[in-house]
Formats: sequence, structure tokens, C-alpha cells
Amino acid sequence: MAFGSLSLFRALLFLSLTASALSTRPYKNGFSPQFYDYVCPQALPTIKRVVEAAVQRERRMGASLLRLHFHDCFVNGCDGSILLDPTPTIDSEKLAFPNNNSARGFEVIDQIKAEVDRVCGRPVVSCADILAITARDSVVALGGPSWKVRLGRRDSTTASRTTANSDIPAPNMDLPALINNFKRQGLKVKDLVALSGAHTIGFAQCRIFRDRIYNDSNINHAFAKNLQSSCPRMGSDGNLASLDPTPAHFDTRYYNNLLSQKGLLHSDQALSTDESTLKLAKSYSYDYDAFWKDFAKSMVRMGNIKPLIGNQGQIRLNCRRVN
Repeated sequence: MAFGSLSLFRALLFLSLTASALSTRPYKNGFSPQFYDYVCPQALPTIKRVVEAAVQRERRMGASLLRLHFHDCFVNGCDGSILLDPTPTIDSEKLAFPNNNSARGFEVIDQIKAEVDRVCGRPVVSCADILAITARDSVVALGGPSWKVRLGRRDSTTASRTTANSDIPAPNMDLPALINNFKRQGLKVKDLVALSGAHTIGFAQCRIFRDRIYNDSNINHAFAKNLQSSCPRMGSDGNLASLDPTPAHFDTRYYNNLLSQKGLLHSDQALSTDESTLKLAKSYSYDYDAFWKDFAKSMVRMGNIKPLIGNQGQIRLNCRRVN
């Protein structure tokens, strides 16, 4: 009996030490693409599988998942705050103007979280990391480039609707405002032009581009007229228009649109108002390799905005609420 108890104690001690080593070992690599290699090597393949299935069901979902990562990172860093539902103590970013009745894909993130926690045996993958990986996998699923996502983010315990309203780039911004907006996040003009290329996929609501198609002068007349048929001056706020002619394929048509004054959003066409940004847009319009390379680099830089790492934040059990 004593021998059995001693053996059990040693076994439990070994398991405890092993678990401790596994839980801390990734931190030796810091904030890196290999962060989950030790604790849950099935995490990334699981995320990819769920994303591919979601995009296959609805191609638009790829753009929506990519957008969630953008809108998360621009509000106090890439910390999963956009996923938090409103509570008496959480002023949810979902209710901010750029997200309310617009941000989508939350159910897919919920599904990914459940699947990852199941295959890992416990909650070890943060919601913030799920957003970052999902953005990459969504781009790949729509024919775009891949990149190594640095991992190890933890989840915030707060959200800020006020910051979301002020810091997420607005569709009516001119170029100086966009440049300043990106600069505050530590991003450069080249990042602005490359990351704007995310609008090569997805759609925008009539309420977002209405002012442009009725009031802007730097817009193709026939293009504006065609959009006005589905986006009248009043009403039909939720009617959708594609951000470029191939909204389900990650290509360079977005930049071709800018060169012919067919950018859907005022902030899109703003890239053509200065020679430095216009030069980049022209090069991306015909050079897939340059666009893909720069987009991937800029996504990594954006994904590195103020991550919570180490013992900061938490690993949420449910992406919609704090533990």
C-alpha cells in the first residue's frame, strides 16, 4: 500500500513538472510562430480547418474574419477586445460605429475556440491569437499570400467603445488623416497602402459609401451612377456593394479600381491623391508579388501592435466574456 502511494505520488509529481515545463517552455521563444508547438501542435491545423470550411460555406466570411483582426488591433492592440459582449462593466466595441451592425464572424470565432480547446484538452490558445491566425488563413483560403503569425498574445479583460470610435480608420477619412491614424499605431505609409489592399475582398454597406457616390468629385461617373441604383440618397442602408470587382478572390483589382477612380470608399480613393501613395498603388496594380510580399509584412507588423504577453491579460474560456 505504501509502495503504491509512493508510486502514485511520483507519477503525479512527474505529470505536474511536465505540465509546468510545457506551459512555460514557449515563453523561452517569446512572441513567436512556434508558441503552440509544444503545448498544442494541433491548434493551428484545427483553426485552418474551421476557417476553410466557413469560407467554403460563405466566401464573404473570409473578408469578415480578416476585418475582425484589423478592428481588434487598432483598439489598444491585438488583444481580442473586439470579441467581448456588452455587460455592466464592459463597454463593448461591438457597439462602436465601425462595428455595430457591421462586424461579423463572431460565431465562427466561437466555433474555432470550442474546437481548439477540445483538441488541446484545455484552454491554451487565446482569442487574440485565434483572430490573428484566422485572418491569415482567411486570406489564404481566398487565394492570397501566407505569412508566419507571431503567437503568444493573451486576452484583454476590458474593451473600449470610445477608443474604437476614435482609432479605427473611418471610411470618410482623407489621406492625411489616414496617415496620422496609422502612424499612431506605429505603422508607416507603405503599411497603409498595402493593408488597404485588404479591400480586394468583401463588401461594404450603402450607408458607408453613400456620401462618396453622391458627393465626391474624384469618382468615375458611370461607376457612381451604377451604385446609386442600389444605394439611394435615403434608405437601403444595409444594401451591399463589392469593394472591388472580385470580392471573393484576393487579387490586385482593388488597386486597378483606384487608378480608374472606382474606389468604393472615400478612404480608398484617397490613396490616389498623393504621388507617394499613388506610386505604390500603381506598382501593386500589376505586380502581384510586390503586393503579396508587402501585405504579408504589414500584416505581421499590425499583428504586433501592443500584444499582451507573459502574465498579462488572460486566456479566456469564452471569447465573448472575461473569465
